[in-house]
Amino acid sequence: MELALYQIDSFTDELFSGNPACVVILEEWLPDEILFKITQENAVAETAFFLPQGDGFHLRWFTPETEMDLCGHATLAAAFVLKRCQNYPADKIIFYTQSDTLVVTVEEDLFWLDFPSRLPVPSSLPWQIAEALNIKPIEVLKSRDYVLVYENEETIRNIRVDRQLFDRLNLDPGGVIVTAKGAEHDFVSRFFTPQASILEDPVTGSAHCSLIPYWAGQLNTQEMIARQLSERTGTLLCKNSAERVLIGGKARLYSKGVLVLPG
Repeated sequence: MELALYQIDSFTDELFSGNPACVVILEEWLPDEILFKITQENAVAETAFFLPQGDGFHLRWFTPETEMDLCGHATLAAAFVLKRCQNYPADKIIFYTQSDTLVVTVEEDLFWLDFPSRLPVPSSLPWQIAEALNIKPIEVLKSRDYVLVYENEETIRNIRVDRQLFDRLNLDPGGVIVTAKGAEHDFVSRFFTPQASILEDPVTGSAHCSLIPYWAGQLNTQEMIARQLSERTGTLLCKNSAERVLIGGKARLYSKGVLVLPG
């Protein structure tokens, strides 16, 4: 069996930056055991698998450890593959997922993800996070992920995580977002996932389901530009819209090939 395999750098217009995701096009669903083995072999944070369904595509996201309920950069990667590599004719791409129906709209080289809003609410800080971080936040919130707010961008850059302590936390499938008002962008962030093969996710689209409504309220604006401050970095255009958020980003093709499976 041969399957088309792509690797895309998402939320960037430069290779070797943004967040890499693999995309595999299926004709029928393979057993989950095989999907996990493919993801582990790909050795990136997420692999997106999709196949045609009705007027759109059934999309699923896998990390090497778990199936995700929502993933931004791999959704952008899947839309990029359809539009730029498979010549999909429409500028609106419909994905049927665990998080209901998601629509990606293409505007020239920009891909807009229409995702659910997840406004975080005040919360207490688990001891595992408090002891694992070298700098304590000034505000603690939670939606799917913990959202830790800090005073400024420099603090976000200086945060270090004691992985041995951090991995005692079980947030499957969530993570920990650290965020602050940006110096050159409206806001900045980093994202850490306990017990994952990749501790710091380079650019996390789904985290902005919480960051966008939070910072829209803090900054009193509905449109923002965000920067994720990982080593690879990435830029996200953000729009707040009632119970939805729009996350805009670019992508680049890194590689394409054929996945060869037995049978």
